[in-house]
Amino acid sequence: QLQLVESGGGLVQPGGSLRLSCTASGFTLDYYAIGWFRQAPGKEREAVSCISNSGGSTRYVDSVKGRFTISRDNAENTVYLQMNSLKPEDSAVYYCAATRIPVFSVCGLSHPYNYWGQGTQVTVSS
Repeated sequence: QLQLVESGGGLVQPGGSLRLSCTASGFTLDYYAIGWFRQAPGKEREAVSCISNSGGSTRYVDSVKGRFTISRDNAENTVYLQMNSLKPEDSAVYYCAATRIPVFSVCGLSHPYNYWGQGTQVTVSS
């Protein structure tokens, strides 16, 4: 069974850091682009970042550029989202999702993603 599991969320003070992990089971991530999305209460889901299957292509929404870094370790079948200088407005449930793309293709924040994790809560508050 194809499954994505997020971890690493929690409560952090403004200016702090968290690293989220997205680990796949039942399939290898080698052929998949991975996206990170977030949804705050009462708001629509927002695409945050994505990374291509090779790791050579990454994208970020403007609000996290310079603060968040996406990376992947295909040997560990895991994608990471390093979040620094966190702000209260970053508080949300964070989801990872996967979509299969051709090798050496770019990832896209607006591409359709087929497999989704259950999410991990990130709360930024003093």
